[in-house]
Amino acid sequence: MNLKSVALGLFTAGALLWPAWVSAANWSIHYPRPIDENDQRHEYPLTLLKLALSKTGVRYTLTPSERILLQGKSIRQLKENREINILWVMTDAQREKELLPIRIPIHKGLIGWRVFLINQSMIDRFDQVTDFQSLTKFTPLQGAEWPDTKILQSNGFNVQTVSDFPEAFSRLAMHQGDFFPRAISEVLGELSYSSLDPDIVLEKNLIIHYPTAMYFFVNRSNPTMARLIETGLRRALEDGSFDNIFVSHHREALLKMDIGNRKIFHLENPLLPPGTPLDDDALWFDPEKHTPEANQ
Repeated sequence: MNLKSVALGLFTAGALLWPAWVSAANWSIHYPRPIDENDQRHEYPLTLLKLALSKTGVRYTLTPSERILLQGKSIRQLKENREINILWVMTDAQREKELLPIRIPIHKGLIGWRVFLINQSMIDRFDQVTDFQSLTKFTPLQGAEWPDTKILQSNGFNVQTVSDFPEAFSRLAMHQGDFFPRAISEVLGELSYSSLDPDIVLEKNLIIHYPTAMYFFVNRSNPTMARLIETGLRRALEDGSFDNIFVSHHREALLKMDIGNRKIFHLENPLLPPGTPLDDDALWFDPEKHTPEANQ
């Protein structure tokens, strides 16, 4: 038995020692309401959260916040233990200091594999990109409070910041920015928005990758909930149900993004916290293992 198996066994055994009230309680879990009720980005995290909770056997209710909470506001509300008691966002050192991370990447790091939304008038210019230096001459759009902004800046990009997703799309349509890097796990849903300007299209040849993770976070005063969810996620990893959901949910995106035929630029992530479990291969997306063809 290897060290990872021993550690997982000890964790699972410890999880069985919860006080009786943990199993008896009806856990009321509140998450940030999305900007749009049809926002498909919430579908996968909620499915995975339900799976994790089902593996623990506890009773629970999942309820969106009464009002729409953008990412920055969600983080502040969770830190202050108001309105919500869980969220899922990309990690960085500051967020892990303010909140309690459950260090299992819910998208297996796929959030760090980024394709580009561009104005169709830019297609020819992006077709001429041959190396990373030529790519940095283009201006990416990113949220002012997103970790991606600092990651891109640290890798030489001149980032144009926006307050939210709708502003990024509108700026792209008006040529106030050259491309909007979007995670493979997000982009298909965004391309299906009925409000999306028809001039915004998917760039076909390039992709950037930086190591990062999207985690579930809870308030630092709520370690029992964190332990509960982590236990469920690890059980789902052990029995394969985590990977089944991951592949089935991302199958269409992985097929359409066709990573193997894109030019990949690997970036450094100076914001990656030291506790990131990079050495556990089971937690991370591997293009050779997680393509739909590899799982047929």
